Amino acid sequence: MQKLSSILLVDDDQITNFLNEQLLTSLGVTDQCLIAENGAEALALLAEQGEGPPPALVLLDVHMPVMDGIEFLEAYHHPPTQPPIVIALTTSVHARDRARLASLAVVDCIVKPLTREKINALLQQHFSRQLPAEMLTDDPTD
Repeated sequence: MQKLSSILLVDDDQITNFLNEQLLTSLGVTDQCLIAENGAEALALLAEQGEGPPPALVLLDVHMPVMDGIEFLEAYHHPPTQPPIVIALTTSVHARDRARLASLAVVDCIVKPLTREKINALLQQHFSRQLPAEMLTDDPTD
């Protein structure tokens, strides 16, 4: 499988960021995960990248201090070419949050936790890729 150039993880929970980074790199989805703990950090990180290509994928928590995911989306002006796929990765399933996300640049919404199966579905739907079958099994002897 061709790896994604980079993935931006935006979540105020350091453990969630660590686990998601480990999962994504161990499955060979990407070699580079960028991490921000709120929307303001994510905007600064993206600005630091300058003219380079943005991450292929942004996994964005909705509820965070400083600047939440919705405020981030309202403030983020992605480059006209190759905009990242933005997926809300959240525990919130509140209809109000979903309605707000639907009006912004969010491509999809996934309920936490991130799993191999959810990553595989995301890759198939948005990148026309999929994990190798052996990566989807829970059997450690495979």
